[in-house]
Amino acid sequence: MQTNRSVLNVSQLSVDIEGRERRRILNEISFTLEADTVLGIIGQSGSGKTVLSRALVNWLRPPLRISGGSILFKGVDLATVNETAMQQLRGREIAYIGSDPANALDPTLPIGRQIAEKLMSVENDLARDAADRRVLQMLDAVRIPSSRQRFHEFPFQFSGGMMQRVMIVDALITNPAFLVADNITQPLDVTIAAQILRLLKELQRDFRTSTVFVSSALGVVAEIADRVIVLAHGEVVEQQGMHGLLDRPTHEYTRRLISEMPKIWGEEPLPTAVETPASETVLSVRDVSKTYSERDRNRFFVWNHIQAVRGVSFDVFRGENLGIIGESGCGKSTLSRLLGRVEAPDTGQIEFLGKDIAHMGRRQLLGLRKKFQLLLQDPFNAIPPHLTIGRTIAEPLYIQGGTSSVEVEKRVRATMIEVGLQEDLYDLLPVGLSAGQRQRVNIARAMVLDPELLILDETLSALDQVEQAKLIELFGDIQKRRGITYIYISHDLSLVRRVCNRIAVMYLGRVVELASNTDIFFNPQHPYTRALLSAVPAIEERRYLPETYLMEGEPPSPINIPAGCSFRSRCPLPIEICASVDPKLSATPSDGYAACHLITPIAQSTINS
Repeated sequence: MQTNRSVLNVSQLSVDIEGRERRRILNEISFTLEADTVLGIIGQSGSGKTVLSRALVNWLRPPLRISGGSILFKGVDLATVNETAMQQLRGREIAYIGSDPANALDPTLPIGRQIAEKLMSVENDLARDAADRRVLQMLDAVRIPSSRQRFHEFPFQFSGGMMQRVMIVDALITNPAFLVADNITQPLDVTIAAQILRLLKELQRDFRTSTVFVSSALGVVAEIADRVIVLAHGEVVEQQGMHGLLDRPTHEYTRRLISEMPKIWGEEPLPTAVETPASETVLSVRDVSKTYSERDRNRFFVWNHIQAVRGVSFDVFRGENLGIIGESGCGKSTLSRLLGRVEAPDTGQIEFLGKDIAHMGRRQLLGLRKKFQLLLQDPFNAIPPHLTIGRTIAEPLYIQGGTSSVEVEKRVRATMIEVGLQEDLYDLLPVGLSAGQRQRVNIARAMVLDPELLILDETLSALDQVEQAKLIELFGDIQKRRGITYIYISHDLSLVRRVCNRIAVMYLGRVVELASNTDIFFNPQHPYTRALLSAVPAIEERRYLPETYLMEGEPPSPINIPAGCSFRSRCPLPIEICASVDPKLSATPSDGYAACHLITPIAQSTINS
């Protein structure tokens, strides 16, 4: 039963998946969403969070079906409302934001026009000019720069962070009574995600919109929620205030979730490199750059030059884990393609085991490629759906040639066991595999060639913290057995903290800091590194406060990089020299390197020379 304070009352809600055998997905879920509050929903992958978020707005499609219970909103049971009536509520009084903003809007219409037309369809007597003004006000409210210009741009012209801001505008433009935000920070890097969370809290306060915030990351939920529900296997196992949950969890599942939450500044042991006879250099990167050219869509016969990677240099030693971190658009993925030799750099050298692969011919490269492998982020599109799992893992062996079919199967099965895949999956298609299982298939496909270097480009970012922990343990076991070297490219700082010995921080195509794990997290020299650390979702006390270091907006365009220090426009501590002199990567007192005019005295001597 609804009270004057409650916006939504969910009672005994159950959802089934129907097929040859009916299976229960959600079992008798009950909770109340109070007015002007944020209710967090937390749980591992497969716990039923997304099914619940869609059920709340009656957006389930066959074979999923609400099989029992009620969802009371303003006296109306949404569980029994037909689609026509729901369409009158969605977008007006009920709003939903998902984790894939790129596919949420019409790619053929400008952003502003789409939102204005939605507003006019809700408020029939609203004139076009008035609707446009409202949309512009909201674009300003979510801090989209140059809002009048961006109003007329198309979805493909927006970054992931900007698109998520646009989806917040789209959801709140009609001032709905309640909003469902389903994993909206998952695809975003830490700084943009922190901005989105802070923005959503401000807008929720200003618009007094009751919000259901769904996430698999406890640290993210802790940043925004007043109360929290913990889901496990489709059932509510605990619900209480956010602070009470963290301080006094009552259910064993909740205690395990909290214990598995990575500690950034806790007393966990730091990762150590595999012991080798000497510090042998496996990969040496020297002054590597990559620039792309694309046609300017607004001017005829004009090309823009995108400086994706600019003069990057570092070494990777045998048996270590090197982390490369930074925001989206900083050049991490481009660098991963260069290191994996998917693309050739414009300038510079990339020496792998003493051989320059930067401009190596295809035939030479094929023979050497089995010694270094690149693993990408998407565990679904990386596996061909028409090949069996065994055949997929065996593909590199067939490409390299020289191995009999009997030996191929033997090596594939042994590798499957090594990475934690059941042998009976060998002849099956990948349909039905979880994200974690699919990523293990990708790992097995790389490991079957017995590589010496693995480049992991956001390989674990699509997985929840429990699956991440399992694969991190797997990578550690493989490293101990084989002495393999890893490069972790990630925007997940808690992941990098757990596994990497040294860390390179990238900003706008450059490495701006390179130091040990301890120095990066406890004594960073560059303000950008501190800004990244201030944005990490955590349930522990922060060493670097968002109030001091958290940046607004996004980096400058790689097409028009400003003079002087490229971080100056977002830096909380700029000085006069930053406007004119581009700082070089220089040694720091703690045996690391940083590109910042603030480090002294070593950097100052470099500046003055």
